[in-house]
Amino acid sequence: MFKLLSRHGRRSALVNLFGEKVEVRPVKVYYVYSSAGSYRFASTNNVDPKKVTTLSENIPEPPPVPDIPTAGEITEAVQSLSANGEPTFASLGLGGWSPVGLVQNALEYLHVSLDIPWWGAILIGTIVVRVAMFPLVILSQRNTAAMNNNLPEIQLLQLKMTQARQSGNQLETARYAQEMMMFMKEKGLNPLKNMIVPLAQAPLFISFFMGLRGMANCPVDSMSHGGLWWFTDLTVPDQFFLLPIITSATLYATIELGVDGGKLNASNMHLMRYFLRAVPIVMIPFTVNFPGAILVYWCSSNFISLLQVGLLKVPKVRDYFKIPKLIHHSADNLPIKKKGFVEGAKESWTNIKISRDLADRQRVDELIFTKAGKGPLQKTYKYDPTKLSNVQAKNK
Repeated sequence: MFKLLSRHGRRSALVNLFGEKVEVRPVKVYYVYSSAGSYRFASTNNVDPKKVTTLSENIPEPPPVPDIPTAGEITEAVQSLSANGEPTFASLGLGGWSPVGLVQNALEYLHVSLDIPWWGAILIGTIVVRVAMFPLVILSQRNTAAMNNNLPEIQLLQLKMTQARQSGNQLETARYAQEMMMFMKEKGLNPLKNMIVPLAQAPLFISFFMGLRGMANCPVDSMSHGGLWWFTDLTVPDQFFLLPIITSATLYATIELGVDGGKLNASNMHLMRYFLRAVPIVMIPFTVNFPGAILVYWCSSNFISLLQVGLLKVPKVRDYFKIPKLIHHSADNLPIKKKGFVEGAKESWTNIKISRDLADRQRVDELIFTKAGKGPLQKTYKYDPTKLSNVQAKNK
């Protein structure tokens, strides 16, 4: 720090902290002008001003001024981020008004607005969908119980209709089919009601499957740590293969118990029940490559189905939803006896062959009748019956 002591003309004297006098020469300021702007240089009187001008030639150009973003660009950048700072599904090309897009929008709302992890959002979405489907499950259970209670009469008519069809008696087949329709109408039965739940669940399952697959393939970055326990990354398959095994096991239990329709103990389902039982085993090689998000949804849906069957077995719950009590029929009292896999497969193959032969015979008969009605008359006598022979003419 200096203190001004005296000032004489162009020279000044300063006193520093130690009391010493310091002579300060005046400083001349030179301004150099260039195309890039003006620059200020300070020097003593001994500096030649001409040399200062040469310094301006080595001064670099100033950096360009960045462009100020417009209001639209700022708004677009803000809209590409959700409330929790993650990219929105719209900016990733996900969502929309299709069934798949609506599923993705619902999951995004649960994750962003309610701050729920992805596994929780998938679970809550599954629960909401299954609760909405519960009235259809009740309707299917009522129809299944009613058909089980009238099983002896239904099987008797089915047996008579099968025998008439195998014998080729179309009139008897039609008569028994009409009796079957009248009986079901009288009892309020409809086999198609058992298919309501699977037919309604199919588009929902496809929507969830495609929606979660699109989110995993995109990928949504937050899903890579949005799982639980050993499946923290929902965008990749389960490395321990536990989710595929659990999915197949719960699906097998769902099919065996018949939670969404009739239990697979009906004697009119020979090959179908064995085929459905084999589906969970066959699908394991395919499900091991599914992302964890899809298997979380599938497992959740299967566990909810198992909870439903446990709930609907409670007598008070069945009485509340007006589901008839099941009547257990003895196998000896049923017209159609229960058969094993081999015997049932042989019988089904025999019925298929008989039905095919009857259809071929009917088609041939139609061709013969059509040809006989439209073609020329075929000669079936040795002589023309419309004309008298010579012998008959002589006798007369």
